[in-house]
Amino acid sequence: MTVATTMEQQQRRRGSLGRLLVVDDDPDVRRVLVRMLEGEGYQIAQAENGTEVRAALVNGAPELVLLDLMLGGEDGFDVLADIRRTSDLPVIILSAKMNESDRVLGLRLGADDYVVKPFSAPELAARVASVLRRYAHTPKAPALIEFGDLAIDTTAREVRLRGELVETTMKEFDLLAFFASSPRQVFTREQLLDHVWGSSSAWQDDGTVTEHIRRIRQKLRATETRDRWIRTVRGVGYRFEP
Repeated sequence: MTVATTMEQQQRRRGSLGRLLVVDDDPDVRRVLVRMLEGEGYQIAQAENGTEVRAALVNGAPELVLLDLMLGGEDGFDVLADIRRTSDLPVIILSAKMNESDRVLGLRLGADDYVVKPFSAPELAARVASVLRRYAHTPKAPALIEFGDLAIDTTAREVRLRGELVETTMKEFDLLAFFASSPRQVFTREQLLDHVWGSSSAWQDDGTVTEHIRRIRQKLRATETRDRWIRTVRGVGYRFEP
């Protein structure tokens, strides 16, 4: 048994693994999720629509959101986009939608994981713990990284290109800062999942890395005609090119 496992079990007994927000318009589903996650040692708040989610983010300060996509007359994707406009709070989508297009859209909008219903209690608990660990162990980078007209301030968590602020999500920033801290070094998707997400392809699709890199490139490409900063190394992975 590892030290991490022992500490997690101790925290579970004290009921202090973290505060989660369960978002689903079906009270029966919420009841099952609450019972499942409280049994793992989490504190649970509930919401059934976007209005209640926004109120919970202000008043309850959850550490992670479990979000269903079908919320009655409201689209869960819209709720996710709304969360991402104001917060980098980790979000796990729980959905019966199995289409790849739905999964890709969820990741593009900033979800940290996508879990298809039905799922087991151990799987959900493991995925929640994995996402929380990633956010708790974000890699550290130098306070200010500058390459020509690109500046990455890891203290203020700001990216500026030619002096203009580039808006990034939490993981987009972490990934870019990680790359820029090791210029020209090639990283595989598996290595990036490990270093930036604290995860592995056994638990998380490495397409998450591909999608985050696509979004970073898009944001840094506003005045560029090519992918100047993050290059694809065919058959291997990616590298940051100053």
